[in-house]
Amino acid sequence: MMMRKMIFAGILLWGSVLLSSAQDDNQAFSPQKFESELQNFIVKEACLCNEEVARFFPVYNEMRTKQRALFEQQRKMGRVKPADENACKKAIQERDNIELELKRVQQCYHNKFFDILPASKVYDVLRAEDKFHRTMLKQWGHRQKPKEKKKD
Repeated sequence: MMMRKMIFAGILLWGSVLLSSAQDDNQAFSPQKFESELQNFIVKEACLCNEEVARFFPVYNEMRTKQRALFEQQRKMGRVKPADENACKKAIQERDNIELELKRVQQCYHNKFFDILPASKVYDVLRAEDKFHRTMLKQWGHRQKPKEKKKD
């Protein structure tokens, strides 16, 4: 009787662990969690001390806010194809202008970063940011379930 209870408890525990891990895989994207993980990754990879973290991340977050606004403009533009050739040309030119503005924002903030961190650490921050994004894209790709092909 005691053995049955232990087996039953083990099965329940195992099932709850499987269920919780499945729920973790299906959770919706959390921007706050993403930003927190990004910051932690950057701190670790660039070996930032507490003083550097306190000075750097307010400026970094300001840059990211400006970038997100520009990314949102791009996303809205890409939803609907313009109706005629002139409108398509205008949309492409506007997209190019947004891309240029993104680069100007990056350049401006990279120069601000040099006032806060040594250039070698700014370099490490940028590499860490790129590495983090590549890692997250790979993880999200593995979480996506392949779609079934339609049979005609």
